[in-house]
Amino acid sequence: MKILVALKQVPDTESKIKVADTGNTIDQTDLKWITSPNDEYALEEALRLKEARGAEIIAVSIGSEKAKDVLRNALALGADSAVLLKTDSVEDPLVVARALSAFADGKNFDLLFFGHKCYGNDNGCVGVMTAELLGLPQAHVVTKLDISDAGFRAEREGDSGLEVIEGGLPAVITAQRGLNEPRYANLKGIMAAKKKPIEEIDCALSEAAIKISALTLPAPRSEGVRLDGDPSAQAVSLAARLRDEAKVI
Repeated sequence: MKILVALKQVPDTESKIKVADTGNTIDQTDLKWITSPNDEYALEEALRLKEARGAEIIAVSIGSEKAKDVLRNALALGADSAVLLKTDSVEDPLVVARALSAFADGKNFDLLFFGHKCYGNDNGCVGVMTAELLGLPQAHVVTKLDISDAGFRAEREGDSGLEVIEGGLPAVITAQRGLNEPRYANLKGIMAAKKKPIEEIDCALSEAAIKISALTLPAPRSEGVRLDGDPSAQAVSLAARLRDEAKVI
């Protein structure tokens, strides 16, 4: 079995985000970068399949030189090889899907794993776009996955309840929280990953359909109000504020 895992490098979720002077991107000064958390579920599922059935895992990321950090982490966790599709940062999901599908085309992958969306832009469509471009069956936002010689059986939480999706291989799967619990790299894996090569491929991107003209931070929240007194007095005060100030009752 041959598995591709797509990984994206994103700012740490605990980072303080600032808008750059250009007004249409974030200020990357002093930002800490991590693997997008949803992509960690995708990688973990691939690693579990490797342990259970035997598989070759190729980790792929699109970005600049610093994106090698997420690929090193994937190698430390157990990926067999890593490829950087080298380019400047790109946020257009269709451009990313085209680049990934061009890389995967003809390489006989049995499974392509993605996080269902990346932290940051939250487009949530690169995986399904890649499936469409490659003409592959796909299961999106998966919380349980079974792989057999006959194909895949995936479960996800839909608006009307649990949904079951079945299909043949090769296929595209997008993972979300609940599919598994990602592992941490151990020291042996981290040291071994430092010695492994990362293949670099210059990535010629198609023209972006989406261009960010401006970014603005959310308006600051107003300060909270502390209600004094015993519970009954607090309830009376809260009801009055909801009626007179918030106008919700």
